[in-house]
Amino acid sequence: MLLSEDPATLIEHTIKNFNIAPDKQAVSRINESLSTLGQARELRAKEAEDAIRRLARSLKTKHSQHEELVSSHSSTDHASEIARLDTQKFRTAKAASDAEMETERLALQAADLAARLQELELQGVDGGESARRRDPIDDEVLLRLKVYRSLGIEVERDEKDGEFTKAIIRNDRKGDVHVVNMDKKFSRFFYANYFWQTV
Repeated sequence: MLLSEDPATLIEHTIKNFNIAPDKQAVSRINESLSTLGQARELRAKEAEDAIRRLARSLKTKHSQHEELVSSHSSTDHASEIARLDTQKFRTAKAASDAEMETERLALQAADLAARLQELELQGVDGGESARRRDPIDDEVLLRLKVYRSLGIEVERDEKDGEFTKAIIRNDRKGDVHVVNMDKKFSRFFYANYFWQTV
């Protein structure tokens, strides 16, 4: 009978009939895959933790730098710096304006000196014959021009008709320069008053 056989033999035949070797191999492969996946997951988790630690250190560094910048650059210091720069800008603009006015004054002074030089050249080296032959009316005009120049007033004639058409009035005490275009519709009395008020 079947039951009279040796149990070990029966078990051996039963195992052979079930053919569990492929299943054992499959289970072994699954265990290996699970082990590999576990190791990979642990590695990725470790890399993620390292990245989080690096980001945390970087955040802390940036935060401390931000606090340092905020504490070192206060709003009052910024406002005072802006005010200082504005003051410096206005001083520079005023210095440029003063330099421009001084340039104009020196240009007018140079023109005055050139006119005086021309007058002296016309008189000659010793004020000789040309001065003695001059018309008395011309002497009167030159005398007036010298008086005007001593007061800081320089008058210019029109080249066409010889009439005085422009006056340049300088006030060295105030540093002012006025240019007046003289028109015939105003009287000499008007211009004389204006000149006296200006000088």
